[in-house]
Amino acid sequence: MTLPEPTLEYWVVDVFADRVFAGNPLAVVLDADALTTEQMQTLAREFNLSETTFPVATSAAGADYRLRIFTPTSELPFAGHPSVGTAWLLQSIGRIKPGRIVQECLAGLMPLEVTPESVTLTGGTPELGDVVDVATLCAAVGLDEADVVEGAQPRWAGCGLSWTFLRVNDDAIGRTQPDLARLTELTESGPNRAGVSVLSWDDGRAHARVFATGVGVPEDPATGSAALGLGVWLVATGLVPGDGVTSYEIAQGAEMLRPSRLSCVVRADAGRAVECQVRGTVQPVAHGRIAVPQR
Repeated sequence: MTLPEPTLEYWVVDVFADRVFAGNPLAVVLDADALTTEQMQTLAREFNLSETTFPVATSAAGADYRLRIFTPTSELPFAGHPSVGTAWLLQSIGRIKPGRIVQECLAGLMPLEVTPESVTLTGGTPELGDVVDVATLCAAVGLDEADVVEGAQPRWAGCGLSWTFLRVNDDAIGRTQPDLARLTELTESGPNRAGVSVLSWDDGRAHARVFATGVGVPEDPATGSAALGLGVWLVATGLVPGDGVTSYEIAQGAEMLRPSRLSCVVRADAGRAVECQVRGTVQPVAHGRIAVPQR
């Protein structure tokens, strides 16, 4: 049996994972510069992962490549685990060199530090948005207001994509029952809003579940853009210092049987986050060729 020609090479990697079949899977399709947006969307729908990427040539000064990022339903301006996974793969197969590289995406230029062991992504400009009503959020994630930890006001925050963060007691994480329709209404309340992170927080460690209905992903096992946004929110709520550099860790995905670890840093000045970074490891799991959709 042979595939219909032409075909393109692809890889599937697990991102923010310390072993295969953990973390967040990502499909990376190589040498796809000639594809139309519709063809890329068709391939993303075929893989049916939370994201599929297409690293293509860039015309931006200082950028090493341009990354197009697709969910099964739409193209994204930016996303964390696709950026980390693609950069690691390109370095591993010799298409970029280890060290500092710059990725172009619809949200702008994103610097990454790439080594054979891990990738560190620096997010875009930190942005702090509107406060979100606690009762509305609780209804959207199936929790009671009694589950919410007082003193950490939910609000939108991000570094390229915006998320809202709801701090709850740790025993509530497993009881979260998302109402996808209500979550979608929340993300439609403003531009560039991707979803909701429900998390517990203890001494620099978060246990999170992330519902990305704004980009067509009901639940995500590891979310780099939400990890970056969490740093913005932590500074705004006073859970980490408002000056200096603070490290924090996120455990995510266990409830989906895809445990993930995201290592993060936020740099703050005068009570506001000014830079956020997320670092993760990547595991290759599949390699092959896929037919090119007809135009």
